[in-house]
Amino acid sequence: MMQATEFEFRNRWWLFGMISGTSFSLLAFDHVPAGGRIAGRLMPAMQLSETNSLHIVFGIAALIMIAAALLRTWGSSYLGRDVVHDRDVHSEALHADGPYRHVRNPLYLGNVLMAFAMGMVAPVAGWLLMIIGITLFSYRLIAREEAALASEQGDAYRAFMRAVPRLCPAITARIPASGGTPDWISGFAAEAFFWSFTLGVVGLALSLNILWFYAGLVASPLLSWLAGLAMRKHNKPAVSA
Repeated sequence: MMQATEFEFRNRWWLFGMISGTSFSLLAFDHVPAGGRIAGRLMPAMQLSETNSLHIVFGIAALIMIAAALLRTWGSSYLGRDVVHDRDVHSEALHADGPYRHVRNPLYLGNVLMAFAMGMVAPVAGWLLMIIGITLFSYRLIAREEAALASEQGDAYRAFMRAVPRLCPAITARIPASGGTPDWISGFAAEAFFWSFTLGVVGLALSLNILWFYAGLVASPLLSWLAGLAMRKHNKPAVSA
């Protein structure tokens, strides 16, 4: 697959948002979300009420979102917030601990899982658009990052690529730990945006009120800004007397 351009990489967050926004905008033409369609099929098959069917479907979506957020947080705790949010490719270090022992690109895997879960709020066409669009765009970004890493680190990174799957995680670790330690505070700060989405899906699953989902979307920039502010205070060196 072709690599993402520099423009695509530097503006990846906006482009992910455009794919998601376009998917949700299709509700203007089909007012029933994909999750509602699935719940409708589930009702007669399992003899469930509409309410219980919706709780099950969006409950599964919430569990997938939690798994995606945890995976991204785990990966980000080894990279740091600055690297995760930087507009430039970082190829100066090989991260081979935590989730990187199972899958080379845990953050992008989290994006694909997010698309599957959040897309249930979009109509069926939007759900498919989100899954396919975000997966393909993630692969283009991965191709650019991995080319830069292979060029910078040479045989060490190529050996890592041969041992660890690109996006489909291995159950057992494929490489030994290299001794890195996670910075969970930085990891959660890096993924505050993502956790806001997750809380919105959880709120929807529990209440079946779509306002919770939209609240998670609207609150995400504020939560990310607050996390960045907290990180700056956390990293500020203490002044000795």
